[in-house]
Amino acid sequence: MGSNFKEKHLKPLIAGVVFLLAYLPTLIWMWDRWYARDSYYSHGILIPVVSIILIWQMRWELAKIKKSSSGWGLPLIITGMAVHVFGVLMRVYFVSGFSMLLVLVGLILFFYGKAVFKKIMFPVLFLVFMIPVPLVIIVNISFKMKIFAAKIAAIVLNSSGIPAVREGSLIRMRHTQVVVDDVCSGLRSLISLMALGSIFAYWMKATLGRKLALFLTAIPIAVITNVLRIIFLACVAEIWGVKIAGGFLHDASGFLVFAGAFVLLYVMARVIE
Repeated sequence: MGSNFKEKHLKPLIAGVVFLLAYLPTLIWMWDRWYARDSYYSHGILIPVVSIILIWQMRWELAKIKKSSSGWGLPLIITGMAVHVFGVLMRVYFVSGFSMLLVLVGLILFFYGKAVFKKIMFPVLFLVFMIPVPLVIIVNISFKMKIFAAKIAAIVLNSSGIPAVREGSLIRMRHTQVVVDDVCSGLRSLISLMALGSIFAYWMKATLGRKLALFLTAIPIAVITNVLRIIFLACVAEIWGVKIAGGFLHDASGFLVFAGAFVLLYVMARVIE
């Protein structure tokens, strides 16, 4: 059994170690982004854990699949490593991060073949959610989302009998004002919900079109629940003061809104299925 294990898995294990060492600068960059202050990717560390668990659950099915090397493996590895070297030299670690997935797919195809990759394709591609988007893109999207959220919140407040005037991401009311900053833009919730939505879609027993529909519902759910949070905090600030709306209530409402969005996503999965 020992010799059989060595024959099947020794070379892939060695290649895996070399792979991790080669991508060490990129992994360090991702780690820093995951744990940065007000990070949009604090969920990043969980993504590879989820992928490993999903693959582990398939271990008996994978054992039955006949292993064979695919001709696509080596070209993907070479291309991915070339992109990685370029990304590291130019310090564009975002590009290097995506090349990591390309090399990983190449390694799986090279050592185990198309049948194995097809079986574990989702857990492998799911790793894309751990790769932080460049900050310039984050800032741009976050700005547009917070302006949109502030605009809708102001309209709802006025319709509810609470006079509100929007100036950029600032909402002025009769007795106070609230600022929709980058953290409250809803982008963090959107990124996390899209990762969750992809898992729900993967587990759902339905057609590809329905799976895609569920995945896309994560976007409006994240936006709507975030707007509701802003409206709630604005109402609290107007009635009881900014101090009450800030601090614990501000943080707690963030967790509650995400929990509510999770429940809505789950309900949508059941409805679509």
